[in-house]
Amino acid sequence: MQEQQKKLLIVDDDQEICDLLKEYLEKNGFSVDAVGDGQKMFDRLNADHFDLIVLDIMLPGDDGFSLCKMVRNKSNIPIIMLTAGSDETDRIIGLELGADDYVGKPFNPRELLARIKAILRRFEDNQSVQQEKPAHQLLKFGDFTLNITNRELVYRSDPAESLNGADYNLLSLFLKNPGQVLSRDDLSHHLKGRDASPFDRSIDVQISRLRSRLRDDGKSPQMIKTVRGKGYVLTATVEAG
Repeated sequence: MQEQQKKLLIVDDDQEICDLLKEYLEKNGFSVDAVGDGQKMFDRLNADHFDLIVLDIMLPGDDGFSLCKMVRNKSNIPIIMLTAGSDETDRIIGLELGADDYVGKPFNPRELLARIKAILRRFEDNQSVQQEKPAHQLLKFGDFTLNITNRELVYRSDPAESLNGADYNLLSLFLKNPGQVLSRDDLSHHLKGRDASPFDRSIDVQISRLRSRLRDDGKSPQMIKTVRGKGYVLTATVEAG
């Protein structure tokens, strides 16, 4: 049986880029729609199913940051943001808002294609794991409980908090490897499918965001500790419930 064609949504007001990406990605086996602003993006998302969004930051009306946040409040669909190549701040903000990856402009379409394939592969793997009936649906660590089935994190008796794809994937990796030091390359391979660049702060941003969710003091973290020169380690004991 032939695998169903993956559908991508390109959101960029530069028609030349849209045309280039649409032609290139369709030649590589994807079905591609392209729109130029947030309203048209939501019109398409409401009318059809898409497997991934490529979202430019600089857009008329709501910018890519606002749109990423709005999508993330409703869906875990993978998002790759197109950022100004030299602006690290844009990349960090995008990741903090729940984007899965970013590509700086100007970019090589082959690089974007590789990022798309890697993210879709990891997303499918995670979906397959979710669909399998887990031996234990709850994982308890410290004062927290993670519900694997619905991706909700509960702190003591507080209301449950839903985790987006990137936060859930990172926390899951630590919970599978408690007490084990995970290097930045380990984390980057799990989250992005590639080694971490020496100047890429995205892993550090995601660690910081996860620490915040775990109420872990950023200046003196106790739950996820930094091991200088080696990586990060989850110090809590993990129990299946």
